[in-house]
Amino acid sequence: MRLKFIVITIFIVSTTSIFAQQEWKHVLSINDLYEHYPEVIEKMFFNFNLDYPGLEKVKVEYEKNNVVAACQNLLEYYKNGNTASYLRIKQPITTNQRESLADSILQNIFIIQGVKGQVPVKENGHRNWNYRGSNNDVEWAWLSNRHPQIDSLFLAYKRTGNPDYAQYIDLFLRDFIIASMPYPAKASSTEIWRGLEVSFRAKVWPKIFYGLINSNYLSPATQLLILSSLPDHAHYNKNFHKKTGNWLSMEISGLATVAATFPEFKKSKEWLAYSITTMVNSMKAQVYPDGVQKELTSHYHNVTLESFEELKNICERSEMPLPEYYNKTLEQMYGYSAHTMRPDGSGPLNNDSDRNNIRGLILKGAKTFNRDDWKFIATNGFSGMKPKEQPSYFYPWAGHFVSRSGFESSAHWSFFDMGPWGIGHEHSDKLHLSISAYGRDLLVDAGRFAYSGKLYKKFRNYAIGSAGHNLLLIDDKGQKPGPASVKFPIDNNKVRIEEKFDYATSNFNSFNVEGTVDHNRTLLYVRGEFWIVVDRINTSKPRKISALWHWHPSCIISADAVITKTNNKQGNLLIKPITNQSFQLNLVKGQENPVQGWYSSEYNKVEASTTSIYSTYINQDDTIAWILVPGKQTIPNLKAKVLSKNKENIKIKVTSSNKTWILNIPFYDSSGVKVIVK
Repeated sequence: MRLKFIVITIFIVSTTSIFAQQEWKHVLSINDLYEHYPEVIEKMFFNFNLDYPGLEKVKVEYEKNNVVAACQNLLEYYKNGNTASYLRIKQPITTNQRESLADSILQNIFIIQGVKGQVPVKENGHRNWNYRGSNNDVEWAWLSNRHPQIDSLFLAYKRTGNPDYAQYIDLFLRDFIIASMPYPAKASSTEIWRGLEVSFRAKVWPKIFYGLINSNYLSPATQLLILSSLPDHAHYNKNFHKKTGNWLSMEISGLATVAATFPEFKKSKEWLAYSITTMVNSMKAQVYPDGVQKELTSHYHNVTLESFEELKNICERSEMPLPEYYNKTLEQMYGYSAHTMRPDGSGPLNNDSDRNNIRGLILKGAKTFNRDDWKFIATNGFSGMKPKEQPSYFYPWAGHFVSRSGFESSAHWSFFDMGPWGIGHEHSDKLHLSISAYGRDLLVDAGRFAYSGKLYKKFRNYAIGSAGHNLLLIDDKGQKPGPASVKFPIDNNKVRIEEKFDYATSNFNSFNVEGTVDHNRTLLYVRGEFWIVVDRINTSKPRKISALWHWHPSCIISADAVITKTNNKQGNLLIKPITNQSFQLNLVKGQENPVQGWYSSEYNKVEASTTSIYSTYINQDDTIAWILVPGKQTIPNLKAKVLSKNKENIKIKVTSSNKTWILNIPFYDSSGVKVIVK
């Protein structure tokens, strides 16, 4: 009997303890919050300007020490006011409609960068906000704590009117804010308090607050918790933001969002003024005069662009002027995205990038800046006005050279990297060449793989090194890092864009090898026909040269002697050396050690792909020339022959069944380039 009593007692104590631990779930009303977390309320009022128009009743009750009544008046102010009117919505009609992705979120199953994970719930009822996903990747935790899941769930609620989705958001936010207390008020890289995550939450929460303020689903306690925590988010982004790069732009756009959507905070004017000054100075520091963000990755270029545009929109709504430079640079940044877009609508996969579709981004920029030429590019010519210039583009500060045959979806497209390393997310890939044609990626950059976790350990060195790019390895070694940025643009004599051809040349001379070596690569694109690539190697000693050509995983590859080609139903390419070196050709796919023959179209995604490796030995300075021939189905039968070469240029004859091209290709400047068609 005594044993039974002990067991019952333990059960009751345990149950009571668990209930007490989970008591935060039952904090729903103003009274509940003030009873259990009075310090939250006091801190919240400390951050409010109670002299702000409309808060008179709040101030009266607060000064009487009627804190609960002051809170009631504050929430009534927001419920009935017009602050951030663009975020307020008409509540949807209540239904039982469901969406599968939203329903999985209700089970705490989140998909972050393509990786699914179910966030565990601790004994105290709080989700484990430090959970790193199924790959134990801290990036997963960081991105999850930006709260994209409730952003998605809010959209699902607007579409369906299902209260389950809004109620989950309420509990989710109450859980997170209470679990994240106290605010550390110092720079951090933890899963919860890191600058990027802080800035993203600062942009998601106002949408939730104003979008649900007139619903029955965002509890008064959660509303007050949001109002108490957002000043902490603003404080973090103002005081602990990065000093440059895309991080700075994202963090400051978060600060500006809080300032503009909650002007009732004491420091909102100060925060917005600081945001404008900092963002303008940041734009000058991290964007080249040609409009390219200095990390030189299309992905983070567009991330930064969108952060800059967020501030522009905030300032327009707040009637705060921005300097003309700001709008002009923003237009240039959109122009870069439009001009470098592949025919299928994605951006280049350069440095740390994903193969993102950017048509929508470009169309948004076309509308903002009234650019029908960008609209034409983004729609493959179905709308807008055809650009007056040739279809190829060169960005002299970034060193990015894009060749095209046209703007249609089947057009030839190539991306030649002639520029510096980049100030962040860099790859050692100067002189890399990517090619797409007839709606298919053919030659590719290997991608970025991951920033932490298992994939990082296995593939990161490959991703950022020369081995993951279409380059030359010298004695099996790649390029050294740098330089990160440049103070001057590339000379005009390094590039020519003509009606019939494009020409570009650049070099790199810092390799992880003994002695000295300079690799100069010259690209000649005969528009609508073929590419010629000329690699000039100047060396102080004999070398092993390995030329790497990485194919997209979808390509069916075959090799015959020293010719590599694809055998796809549509969209093909042939690569053939046309100088007289003796090459050993190996096709490598999915190799583990050393890592070779892999491709990552987006973060956390990996596929085996074929790399053609052409190896040869040179005893002294030498020139290697290649012809790259695209074909829609059948690859044209072109014959290429070297007519002459010296240390300054090469002359090549290319023939088809009905044409002959005589090509004079100088190595170091464009003045002597000639393309004669017979």
